[in-house]
Amino acid sequence: MSKHVAVLLGGSSAEREVSLSSGAACAAALEGEGYRVTQVDVGADIASVLTELRPDVAFNALHGPDGEDGTIQGLLEILKIPYTHSGVLASALAMNKERAKTVMRAAGVDVPAGRIVNRFEAAKNHPLPPPYVVKPIAEGSSVGVIIVRDGRSHPPQILASEEWKFGEQVLAEPYIAGRELTCGVMGDKALGVIEVKASTGEWYDYDAKYAPGGSVHVLPAELKPNVYQRVQELSLTAHQALGCRGVSRADLRYDDTPGGTGLLVVLEVNTQPGMTQTSLVPEMAAHAGLGFGELVRWMVEDASLNR
Repeated sequence: MSKHVAVLLGGSSAEREVSLSSGAACAAALEGEGYRVTQVDVGADIASVLTELRPDVAFNALHGPDGEDGTIQGLLEILKIPYTHSGVLASALAMNKERAKTVMRAAGVDVPAGRIVNRFEAAKNHPLPPPYVVKPIAEGSSVGVIIVRDGRSHPPQILASEEWKFGEQVLAEPYIAGRELTCGVMGDKALGVIEVKASTGEWYDYDAKYAPGGSVHVLPAELKPNVYQRVQELSLTAHQALGCRGVSRADLRYDDTPGGTGLLVVLEVNTQPGMTQTSLVPEMAAHAGLGFGELVRWMVEDASLNR
């Protein structure tokens, strides 16, 4: 008898729509691989829904808070339902950008400098000399990220407004010029390196990530061989240092601008990378000879408890 897989999708985070797309794509692929699949839009009743369903495996296609921060992982541990991706501790750690940086730095991974500041203080005075980046401590998909350009006289006022929904503390980091790179890890192996170029706008924001045609993916990234290999090494080291399992994806910046610093840093590790048609990890897997169906099958067969 084929395994019954509950694909967890949707939820209530700012990334709900992306999760719905990821989950639907994964559910269709898993059905194509012969699994019995139930799509579950995660709400407050998720514990009772899963208790009634009694799936063999939970495929976690959630993004953002609750799905990516250890919360759903802890529930699945209590319910004794094996699940995909990283466990409770690694998920919570990777989701907190500042604490993740501390762990990665201790493992020898270069990360940006920066500081935690109260959002109201950051709206009154520049927390760092421009150019710099302000981001929520625990959001994904570039949600809430603000780039403060060089020469800007006033700090971002949205930080002090009621529109700001991403916590009282924010992370301020120096802006690193150059290339946007990303590299997936599958189990104990780094996948290919992609350079991401936004088609519209100036950087790889939420729309560039998920809108069709929003970005151009260069795979393999056109880098010197030693730099390409270093990106893979840093991505795997970061994955292992944070205790990630299954599939993750590291986002990096590489300053190879004329007269630049040459800095290569890991910005963050995504424990729940997107699995939509425009997503990066499926593209990396395909480059390694693994089709989408094979990728999600591997993730289901890799599922476990105590991750």
